[in-house]
Formats: sequence, C-alpha cells, structure tokens
Amino acid sequence: MLLILLSLSLLLLDQASLGLAQQCRLLIGGKDLGVGAPSPTSASPTHTSVNGVATGSSGPSASSSNSPTPTPFKYGQEIIRGVNLGGWFVLEPWITPSLFQKTNDSAIVDEFTLGQMLDDDTVLEILQNHWQTWFTEDDFEAISAAGLNHVRIPIGYWSVPITSADTNHTTSIAPYTAGAWPYFIQALNWAKAHDLHVIVDLHGAPGSQNGFDNSGQRTGNPTWGSDQDSVPRTLDIIQFMAEKVGGMIDVLELLNEPAAYRQSVNNVLPNFWKQGYQVVRQAAGGSIKIMIGDGFIGVNSWQNFLTYPTAQGVFMDFHEYQIFNFDQLELSLSGHINYSCQVMNQLTSYEQSNIFTIIGEWSVAPTDCAKWLNGRGVGARWDGTWQPGNPTFGSCSNMTGDMSNFSDDYKTFLRKYWEAQVNIGEAVQGWVFWTWKVENADDWSYQRGLEGGWIPQDPTERLYPNLCS
Repeated sequence: MLLILLSLSLLLLDQASLGLAQQCRLLIGGKDLGVGAPSPTSASPTHTSVNGVATGSSGPSASSSNSPTPTPFKYGQEIIRGVNLGGWFVLEPWITPSLFQKTNDSAIVDEFTLGQMLDDDTVLEILQNHWQTWFTEDDFEAISAAGLNHVRIPIGYWSVPITSADTNHTTSIAPYTAGAWPYFIQALNWAKAHDLHVIVDLHGAPGSQNGFDNSGQRTGNPTWGSDQDSVPRTLDIIQFMAEKVGGMIDVLELLNEPAAYRQSVNNVLPNFWKQGYQVVRQAAGGSIKIMIGDGFIGVNSWQNFLTYPTAQGVFMDFHEYQIFNFDQLELSLSGHINYSCQVMNQLTSYEQSNIFTIIGEWSVAPTDCAKWLNGRGVGARWDGTWQPGNPTFGSCSNMTGDMSNFSDDYKTFLRKYWEAQVNIGEAVQGWVFWTWKVENADDWSYQRGLEGGWIPQDPTERLYPNLCS
C-alpha cells in the first residue's frame, strides 16, 4: 500500500570515539554493521521529560517498563520480516476513512487540514481517541505471533516534542496537533515486551517532502528542500529523536519517500542523508542502524553512497508498489509476479556492491482501487474514476474492500504475489509489509491476509517456491 547543496558542514564524530567504533566493527560480505560499537549514552530515557511530556516508559501506560530486553537482531545474518503500523501517528484517509468522514467536511484531506479546519480541542479529542485505539498491545502480540520480527513505526515531525533549547529554528507545528509522543513511547515498550525490533521513520517533514497526504500534508507545492529552514530543522528533529529514543529502537530512518524527482529535493537530498548519518552517529553512537531511501529515482542512483568505510550500519529502503503508473497497472496478474522477479534481480545487484537493502513498503494490491488511496475524494486509475482519458483496466468490484467478496482465484493470486514479493525481500536483507490493518481495504492488510489465508501464519512457508525460476 508509493543534488541547491547545503552549505552546512558535516558534523564530525569525535575521533577517539570513532576509533573505538572502528575497532569493534563486524564486517559481513564487505559491509560494516557496527556490531559491538558503543551503546548510545542516552539509551535510558525512562525519566526524561520534554515540555512536560515523558520521553520514556512513563507514557500512557508504563506497564511494559519491566519487560524483557529483546535479543539483539543480527543484521546481515537474519532476515527482517516486518509490518508497518500505518495510519497511527500520521493519518492517511484511505487507511482510516471513518475518522475523516466523521468530520463532515470534505475539505479535510490530511492531518494538516484537520488542524486547519477544526478547533484545537476537537482535533485533540479525535486524535487521542485514535492514538488510544487504532493500535493496542494486542496488535503487537498478534504481530509477534505471526512470526514477524520487526515493526516500522511512521511518525510526523509535529509529534516530536523538540524545544527551543534543541534547535535554532522554529518549533511551531501549526496547524498540526501535538500529543502523540507518549503513545509513541508506549509503542516502543510494547514492541520490547513482545520481542519485536523497531524501525522508526520520520514520515512527515516540515513543509512536506513529497506533497502526499502520507507526509501529513497533501499539497501541490511541498517546500521541504526549497525553503531555507526545512532541512536544518529536520536534522535537529532527527538529532532529538536519536538522543531520546536511540537506545529503544534498532533502526532510525531519516525520512520517508522524499520526492527526489523534484529538483528542489534532488538538490539537497544527498547532503541531507550524509548530514543525517553524522547527526545520528554523534547523538546515539554506532550500534543503531540508519536507513535512507531511494527517493523514487531508483537504487542505482545511489551507487557508492554511504558505503563502508565512509559510513557503517546504513540500509537502503526501497518501496515496491506496482499500481501507481499506468504501465504497471496494465500488467496481467502473472505479469505482476514476473515484474517482482525483475525487481529482485535489480536489488540484489545493487546490494552486492553497495549497502544492505530492504523493501520497507509493499502490498499485494494489484490495483489502486482502495477507497481514497490516491487521496480523499480522488478515484482510481484502474477504473477511470481518476484521470479520465487514460487507459482503464476494469471494474474495482471485488478487487479491494471486504475479502468476503474475493474469489478463490483472486486469493490464489494474492498468495502468489505475496510470495513473489517476499522473495524480493529475502533475496536482500528483508521486508516490511504495508500495512498491518486498514479499515476497508483487505488487500492492503496483513492482519486480514492472515485471516483470509493468502498470507501464511508462518512467513517462511511457501506454496509456490519456484515463482522466479
């Protein structure tokens, strides 16, 4: 369920600490994982408070504070098998359409306009109810029981309680509403309690890094990268997160889906990745992994980038969707599987000479039919209800929505497609499905896929082991 260079100088690691980290590195296949590097000095945020908001286990529920420490994950040796917790701390209308429908205002199309159009108390009530109920500890237990070992938790910059003491830039988040941070900390404790490793990604940056509602703001004029303050402000937010929760998470993804096909983003993105790497290393030490993304321009645009020995412990996040372009939508069902096999070859080739790679978002949906997937009030390319005049491919009936309407043949395809894309992830370092739950698009839900049988209870099980042969 998809380079104007900054004049800021790179933050330099203390040379003595760097020397110690170099002594402790573990190289696997020529890639430096930083195993055994110094632990973050800020790894115990339990009693820290920011603006009166707890940054440790004293969030909405501290019941998990005595939970066992998960066994360290052996990146480079073990396969990441995970699921995204989408639509929780960054609203997306297609994931929770009921939340938006209840506002009775069609102009509310994202979290930004939610704050613009409603009064503060109303928004806070809506969001607090959502934060408390959309995911609960039961979900974490079920994710672990499904044989998964990672969760990826998206969060928006407006939910990070940075103060004026932490940045030289504005701390205003208007019109967004603050308050998710304690629930985020609670999520980290739930993950720990259920032996799940955590990837945290900054899903929305100041000004929006892509103009999509999944950045918090659906806009035709995203300003991240083009205004003077957005990038350095984002770096300060990254530093704050690394300092406060660096010891509670395994991987910090610097930014989700920056639109590098926009020149304003392309101009600054490489330097942002480099600066973000240095910021996290300085704030949280060498053991935490750092993730970057391809920015929609393909992994081959990032050859020899943040590779060892310039950097260590860096992952590339590639998002594998085949539904947001007409040439992909026109693929037959078997064509989608064949396309997946081609992607696998591309990623394995890139990883072998560059950095560890995962597919951090993907689904089994072969259409863009899910209600509001392209934005609230927007139709689908598939059936011509959006962008008329382009090719159409059929009816959206029984292609999404409630799985009780899915045919047996369609479910068989979904199982094959699931296996094909898992094959991509397991040919590199792993995969993280988008997303665990969706209100009314079962083809996008890992939870419903388990119930419907097109996702196996054991993620290592294969009914179709030779899909790419």
